Amino acid sequence: MIFLAGLAAVQAACVTPVAPIPPDEAARAIEHGMPPIDRNRLKRNPGLLVEISRFLVACATLEMPEGAAAARDTLLADPERLAGRLADVLEDAVPMEAVAEYVFVAAGVQVHLAGLAAQLPAAGLQSVGDGVCPCCGGPPVGSVVVERGGAHGARFCVCAGCATEWNVVRVKCSLCGSTEGIAYQELEGSSDGIKAETCDACGLYAKIFAQNEHSGLDPVADDVASLALDLKLAESAWKRGAVNAFLAGY
Repeated sequence: MIFLAGLAAVQAACVTPVAPIPPDEAARAIEHGMPPIDRNRLKRNPGLLVEISRFLVACATLEMPEGAAAARDTLLADPERLAGRLADVLEDAVPMEAVAEYVFVAAGVQVHLAGLAAQLPAAGLQSVGDGVCPCCGGPPVGSVVVERGGAHGARFCVCAGCATEWNVVRVKCSLCGSTEGIAYQELEGSSDGIKAETCDACGLYAKIFAQNEHSGLDPVADDVASLALDLKLAESAWKRGAVNAFLAGY
């Protein structure tokens, strides 16, 4: 968790203005039911590779395990390998032989995606499918139940890539959209506001975080912190359907 906190601090320090998606391109994508951020196009974006390289250089200030340091050095020394890991991240495909490289690149990509998503007009976005971010087409890391003005007890899915939040009704699978066979699992005696929403229809689960009861919950960091719940569910028939780059390889 200390390394993750440090990585998040580097992400915050590396936030810079991102060229917005041209309004006509965004409007055309939305009109055709597609997310305005085109992940396939980003794979071929040389500017993004430069951004990620800068992020990797900034990570030199972090204390990290020897294996993580070696992964970072490998990426900086091999542009083709860096491009390959970028494609993996944008496809949500974890290379089990290079998990540490994947985590570094995913952290850099998150900064860029968040910058793009922040400039899109929220009022013009539309759903592009269950379990899919309306901005970048990515999967959710989980969902949060909030206590906000005008949104008392509302539930929002949170994108694992660009951090966009989109409204999803409660007691509905945030991954497949089913309203049948939904249940909530938690560790015995737990009162941390974190549960796993399981779905018998798709056989998957994603965590749901009660920010309305525990305002400090963060869907990315506390997903990692609640790994014990994942380990318990590994004994069940449900499989993890949410995505979190910092749990890559789990």
